[in-house]
Amino acid sequence: MHSIWEQRSFGAPVHLAVVGAGLVGLWAAVHARRRWPHRRVLVVERGPHPAGASVRNAGFACFGSPSELLADLAAEGEQAALTRVAERWQGLLELRRELGDAVIGFEPSGGHEVYAADDPLYTRMAEGFDRLNDLLRPITGPRTFHWLPDGADRFGLAPGTRVARTDLEGPVDSGRLMLALLHLARQHGVEFRWDLPVERLEPGPAGGGLVTAPGPAPPAPQGLGATTGHARQLLPLADVGPARGQVLLTAPVPGLRLRGTFHAHEGYYYFRDLDGAVLLGGARHLDKAGETTWADGTSPMLQAALEDFLQRHILPGRHVPIAHRWSGIMGFRSQGKTPLVQRMAPGVVAAVGLSGMGVAIGIRVARQAVELMDE
Repeated sequence: MHSIWEQRSFGAPVHLAVVGAGLVGLWAAVHARRRWPHRRVLVVERGPHPAGASVRNAGFACFGSPSELLADLAAEGEQAALTRVAERWQGLLELRRELGDAVIGFEPSGGHEVYAADDPLYTRMAEGFDRLNDLLRPITGPRTFHWLPDGADRFGLAPGTRVARTDLEGPVDSGRLMLALLHLARQHGVEFRWDLPVERLEPGPAGGGLVTAPGPAPPAPQGLGATTGHARQLLPLADVGPARGQVLLTAPVPGLRLRGTFHAHEGYYYFRDLDGAVLLGGARHLDKAGETTWADGTSPMLQAALEDFLQRHILPGRHVPIAHRWSGIMGFRSQGKTPLVQRMAPGVVAAVGLSGMGVAIGIRVARQAVELMDE
């Protein structure tokens, strides 16, 4: 039995229910309140706080490493690949303007890609390097990437490592970023329901209906699905599958020279410095079938691969204890890396499949999704 006060203040219908309190979900709620300041916007989250990949990533503010971008150009063509780079770059600029570099812990220490001395990828990269910079010039400016002849020694990497650098990227603190975004959403009057798992988002008699496990969900004429890694569970017709990303963090490393963000092997390995330690993730390409899962956790095979990469390429000849391990579930399309932003049914919009680039494009994907909402 609920009182009249509960019914009026907490049980009243909302105008928009956003499922998922990650980067896309929170930005969507902010955009919606800015567009319709008198409408009730509710964010529903399965965890006690944002609990998806937005807080389980490696904290990279990046738009794509050179080898990844060249691979995308070859696979999808110039128009699709470059349009996506432009969205990522503009998204990073928007993110930093909205929240502020100091607040989100952005460090302008540069983004890098590394190639082992005997890596055939380096040869392909060297051949396409100038062309890539020419294609990126209208988006990010002249000489987006350049070579660091002293990169291996500067960062303490394995001898012979080749290093390409952009001054436009750097690390962020994902926890501080999400706290800042939560604060912004609350300032805009966004409401929240925590610890409320949603099983499905589907059309109902009143519009976008939420099917929740523990009990009835608040009625809403429109629903927005923003659980990118769990998109198919929420929206079975969504062309987005899960992709688990595993991460480890070493104990502090005395004399660590590593600074900035780093990629290797077309982005499948990624690492950075964090409070004097090395944060390293990836290796999903070694077991894509096994990592196509919604299960949190780590696997011995991939953790062993990460530790091997750490000892051979990042900290050669040094054995450092591993202090922490975790994973996050990303969402990938079956074809290409362009996010799925689409009306799935009357009153139901999806904003999912960001391919691990939520920091860069979450703010813009969310805006596109809100623009699909009915007036």
